[in-house]
Amino acid sequence: MLDLQAVPNRVVTLLVLIGAAICLGMTTTLAKLAGNHGVAPAGFVFWSLAGATLVLLIHAVRNGQRPKVSLRHLEYYLIAGLVSAAGPNLIFFSAIPVVGAAYVSFILSLPPLLTYLGALALGMERFDAWRFSAVLAALTGTGWLAAGQLGTPNMPAFWIVFPILGPVLLSIGNLYRSLRWPAAASPVALTPGMTGAAVLLIGLAGSGQSRFQLAIALDTKTVVLLCAQAALFAAQFLLLFILQRRGGPVFLSLLGGVAAIFAVPVAIFLLGEPRPQYMLPSVVGIATGVIILAARRAQSRPA
Repeated sequence: MLDLQAVPNRVVTLLVLIGAAICLGMTTTLAKLAGNHGVAPAGFVFWSLAGATLVLLIHAVRNGQRPKVSLRHLEYYLIAGLVSAAGPNLIFFSAIPVVGAAYVSFILSLPPLLTYLGALALGMERFDAWRFSAVLAALTGTGWLAAGQLGTPNMPAFWIVFPILGPVLLSIGNLYRSLRWPAAASPVALTPGMTGAAVLLIGLAGSGQSRFQLAIALDTKTVVLLCAQAALFAAQFLLLFILQRRGGPVFLSLLGGVAAIFAVPVAIFLLGEPRPQYMLPSVVGIATGVIILAARRAQSRPA
């Protein structure tokens, strides 16, 4: 039997990153399948997050780590739920039917630059020329991708630019969760609080708003997609909090780039989406940034 205590910390952290990235990449695939099946994006996010919250809450209670409900914790749940779950997922899931899962998966690689710049501004990180060059490489790769999409005939410019707001929110969430992490709180206890707050916020946004269609018609395929998405959300957000604690906000922000490596081929070869223009320079830029950031983190932390 594998003794996890003997596994170096950086290896465990990398495995958590890969696991969370696979979950994140699969969520874009399932969102595409749900959209093809006619499920409204807001409804799909709402009900799958609700299912994930139930799973996470049961897990927390069974482990004796119920989410606390003090004002300090409620603030954390609401803000983290808005910028880490409700906002980005509504943006991404609404954009996928228009621009495709491959494009959305690619722009998920943008948070490292924004998170690193934010961490520098807040004094959470010291300037490092290699890390700065890494995030610039990732940004350049993303820029090539967006330029290629803008050149696609009949592609609305709004839906090329608007999804980039998702990585902005994710970057804010990466920093906020680290800065405001409640004292002595565990990832198991915080995760259902955040996802539950996200469900509440989406529900409030959807009440009386026709563009946020929360009601969905249930059939066998829809139920299967919802259950699968709920399971992925539960695993993704729990691993995200664990990774936040182990790796910090900048290393955590690599999650989207690693997810893209998994999700883009799935979108192209299994979902039949067209290959994005300038895909090769985009992959080179993003992969370069991810590798440099990961290597610099390994050098700066003990095993």
